[in-house]
Amino acid sequence: MRLDKFLKVSRLIKRRTVANEACDAGRVMINDRPAKASAQVKPGDVIEIQFGTRNVKAEVLKLQDTTKKEEAAELFKYI
Repeated sequence: MRLDKFLKVSRLIKRRTVANEACDAGRVMINDRPAKASAQVKPGDVIEIQFGTRNVKAEVLKLQDTTKKEEAAELFKYI
């Protein structure tokens, strides 16, 4: 699954266009490497997102194409 789609489906970032912009600006990293929006994500990957002065670190648990709001938190866990 593409990184930008995972960020939207998991609700780590609200919109896919915002996820694309964050990736293009170099604020998203997968396993301590800068990632493009088209990077493939797999379970076990660690995603780090820089929101201004705050960093969010999460581990991918599973992938789904769509999910309900209540189930979105099951796709990742905060580190």
